[in-house]
Amino acid sequence: MKKLHFIFPFLLLIGGCYKGFVAKEGEILTKYLQPEILRELTEEPSDSIWIIDVRPVNAYKKGHIPTAKSFPSSEIINRLDEIPREKYLIIYCETGGRAQMVIKKLMENGYQRIINWGGYKRWPWELVK
Repeated sequence: MKKLHFIFPFLLLIGGCYKGFVAKEGEILTKYLQPEILRELTEEPSDSIWIIDVRPVNAYKKGHIPTAKSFPSSEIINRLDEIPREKYLIIYCETGGRAQMVIKKLMENGYQRIINWGGYKRWPWELVK
């Protein structure tokens, strides 16, 4: 029975634990953690806020959050010149872990207006293909 006490917290840790991480200047983005509010942003996009999908291109093509831009985690460092530092970035992936690794890389390169939205499965509406 004691083993279950250790396993349960570990499962919580690996299952989307990064959802909600906010970089230094990303506090304004926390309201978008609510899927309903993010949906409003996709219906009325703001030029200052980008939604970025960091999953592989084939996953993005199978379905992504509306208005999301594809910047696969394996390519993003080589494509930094395409992502303006003054933009606010909402990053998501499969479960949030890959998004957090990308956020770490972005922060190391001077990006501070970032939030980890978590996994795309939090989006309860139809995905764009």
